[in-house]
Amino acid sequence: MRFVHTSDWHLGRLFHGMHLTGDQAHILDEFVSLVRDAKVDAVVVAGDIYDRAVPPPDAVLLLDDVISRIAVGFEIPVLMIAGNHDSPERVAFGSRVLSQRRVHVVGSVTPQVNSVVLNDEHGPVNFYLIPYAEPAVVREKFEDDSAVDHCAGMKLMVDRVNAAHPGQARSVVIAHAFVAGGEESESERPLSVGGSGSVDARIFSGFNYVALGHLHRPQTAGAENVTYSGSLMKYSFSEADHKKRIQIVDLDKLGKVKIEEISLNPRRDVRRMQGTIGALLNGMSSTGNREDYLEITLLDKGAVLDPIGKLREVYPNLLHLRRPEFLADGNSASTRADHRKVSDFDLFRSFFTEVTGDEILDEQASAYRAVIEKMSVKDREA
Repeated sequence: MRFVHTSDWHLGRLFHGMHLTGDQAHILDEFVSLVRDAKVDAVVVAGDIYDRAVPPPDAVLLLDDVISRIAVGFEIPVLMIAGNHDSPERVAFGSRVLSQRRVHVVGSVTPQVNSVVLNDEHGPVNFYLIPYAEPAVVREKFEDDSAVDHCAGMKLMVDRVNAAHPGQARSVVIAHAFVAGGEESESERPLSVGGSGSVDARIFSGFNYVALGHLHRPQTAGAENVTYSGSLMKYSFSEADHKKRIQIVDLDKLGKVKIEEISLNPRRDVRRMQGTIGALLNGMSSTGNREDYLEITLLDKGAVLDPIGKLREVYPNLLHLRRPEFLADGNSASTRADHRKVSDFDLFRSFFTEVTGDEILDEQASAYRAVIEKMSVKDREA
């Protein structure tokens, strides 16, 4: 069995105010060609198909075009699950009809095991589709109060899969989760407040391959056959050093895995540059495409008149300008903590202590987390 593992397309993404749908269409066109040439048996998309619960129309049209070309044009099955950015109900609209055309979509978690069986010359391979679900949803659907956090919720769903799985058949799990030990980046939306969103990798032991979505850096998670393919493109400057890829997975007749990593070529890269404004304007600090999406750090010590305007004459897609040596109070940026690397809860805890003079109590922290969780659910529908 030979299939593609990809995830985190985030169709309809805005990046510092820039619409990325054109860039996504470019790279997905290359993706479709690769699917055709690789002669795969299936395409797996492990969640975060869209960037938000209500995607813009051009993102919906792009997905329709890509899936139609693969499932109808090439007659290759597509297996997709909803991620934490997706609306489960919207993603799964028409899923029963689509399944008749080899497009298998699971949006909402159910007590029933969602599986797709594909066959090759060695027999069946069972694909188990586990969409993203918050612990409260798992508790409700399974009528089981043990799903107190993401780890317990995932274990409940995986145990149900294990109970239904034929003993000797090869198996693939498709899931969207934060597996403990994975490396995060700035562009991923946290799954929970206060650190309860991680899942133990040992939950997935026993499966031949686990296709994960959520983390944007390609990486393994506890075992070589438990992997994140990473996002389709770079979606933050913290990902500038990422090597984006898709994975072609081969399962032999015994279920042993061989993974081939293939890079795609974006229309524009996401890069960080630094230098004095003189060197940057003369191109002395640039080694890539000037059309790339750029974050530039100016190394000039003093004031510079309209630096972003001047730089955009040379680098039209300059999206963020940093001046670490030119802060209002005269302090170097290196002496200050980067608030972007501090969790929302830690920021609130510091604010609470600053205002009240007291450390936050456990019950107050729990109340804060409950409010933020409710806001997060509403945000996914906004």
